[in-house]
Amino acid sequence: MATQIFVNLPVKDLNKSIEFFTQLGYTFNPQFTDENATCMVISDTIYVMLLVEPFFKTFTKKEIADATQTTEAIICLSADSREEVDALVSKAVAAGGTTPNEKQDQGFMYGHGFQDLDGHLWEIMYMDPNAVNQG
Repeated sequence: MATQIFVNLPVKDLNKSIEFFTQLGYTFNPQFTDENATCMVISDTIYVMLLVEPFFKTFTKKEIADATQTTEAIICLSADSREEVDALVSKAVAAGGTTPNEKQDQGFMYGHGFQDLDGHLWEIMYMDPNAVNQG
């Protein structure tokens, strides 16, 4: 069995977060969705648990980082093309996100990112498979 990853992120308003990520094309597993949390499906092995802050707090004794002020992590996802990178970032901005950084074009690797409604940073990158296979 392939390893699965579950990223847990605190959110202020679960319904607004679901609406935001739905506009980006993501789906949610209703089996793991209630008033406290939802399971956003990125792929067959990658999931993001969006947890309302009070519920998220039950999993840690530490304070929750204010992602609008502090970077706690940058979540990077791959895309199949440069166009897909740009399209997803454009959808995020149209849905209310922001782009805190400029595009990064290193020839063989292209990336751009967005900040979601809660300030979490998402990077979307495309790496030319021909460049990868040459290494």
